[in-house]
Amino acid sequence: MYIDFDTEIDREGTNSIKWEFHNHGGVPGQHWDRASRRHGANRTLAMWVADMDFRCPEPVIAAMRDRVEHGIFGYSNKTDSYFEAVTAWFARRQGWPVQKEWIVTTPGVVPTLNVVVRGFTQPGDKVIVQRPVYYPFFRVAKNNGAEIVSNGLIYENGSYRMDLEDLERKAADPKAKLFILCSPHNPIGKVWGADELRAVAEICARHGVLVVADEIHGDLLLPGVRFTAFATLGEVAADNTIVCTAPSKTFNLARLHTSIVIIPNRAIRERFQTALATASMPGMNPFGIVATEAAYREGEPWLNSVMEYVAGNARRMTEFFAAELPKLKVVQPEGTYLLWFDCTALGLDKDQLESLMLDKAKIYFDEGYIFGDEGIGFERINIACPRSILDEALNRMRDAIRSL
Repeated sequence: MYIDFDTEIDREGTNSIKWEFHNHGGVPGQHWDRASRRHGANRTLAMWVADMDFRCPEPVIAAMRDRVEHGIFGYSNKTDSYFEAVTAWFARRQGWPVQKEWIVTTPGVVPTLNVVVRGFTQPGDKVIVQRPVYYPFFRVAKNNGAEIVSNGLIYENGSYRMDLEDLERKAADPKAKLFILCSPHNPIGKVWGADELRAVAEICARHGVLVVADEIHGDLLLPGVRFTAFATLGEVAADNTIVCTAPSKTFNLARLHTSIVIIPNRAIRERFQTALATASMPGMNPFGIVATEAAYREGEPWLNSVMEYVAGNARRMTEFFAAELPKLKVVQPEGTYLLWFDCTALGLDKDQLESLMLDKAKIYFDEGYIFGDEGIGFERINIACPRSILDEALNRMRDAIRSL
């Protein structure tokens, strides 16, 4: 089916965080400036936060339009139809027979992580992450008195792998209580294989470390790539995990608060629900329920088209770097619509690199250093955008770097 992803959609005047605000220091909620960037040739290109510049699937828009026409937006709850749509999606896309009773809904994955850290650790306990990694992981630990421990990924020959020996050592610490797995991994775009994930499951179970699997990008796969849901790896994995996911990244529904938490282990699920009740988190809003059901029932053709387009953007960027900017290297993505690229050969420190891209090239990326020290010298770009925006960004990078 043909879907137009090439036409730029002007997002000015929609309160878009991506296009109308600047976040200093990569800390959401702090030091925000409101400043529109859409000013013709002088605009700053917003290619940072994981928010697509594509319209949602038309069935989702139609379902929400029908809900708006009803005119009453009171307290809402999930129905059997909702659960049927959700469980059918996981069965079809991931081969995972999720049971209705395993599902808990929350406003978002980051709020969920805060609840998990608060409910499953004590102040001074340790939370293991794999840097460079999605930076809110650091904040949710700090917010709740836990210490972040990095099981840093190994970067070799332009790609990443897990350091399982280091994970074994760090999981053996009696203070280690949680391991936050990012799968597919943000920012590097790696889709972890079954063998690596099974090793993680065994290490964490052996040492009594609970796995919290952030799988929010699990549906965003480049053509030919297969995703392994962590809890499908057998009883050892399923019995020791909290899975966090959502249709939000998949279908561009970020602010509809549609997070889905899947916990097969009843005791862990009940403990999580107690922590959730203590946090007084609200239930889903009526639009989130409608959008989730419509997306999971009718959004698959749109998603497949998006990922084909994203794959084309990744090829475009890889080929451009090879021809025009050979010092820059793309870490070849397998999933997500976020692309991680290596700028270390430029020999710039983190502040110089940020200034080059933001002030000179006028492109707003998520700077690599906000994902941990292991990300210094890298940039994360959101390529879920019309090709004209990507081409403009590539040309600006070339011109800025050649002027060094």
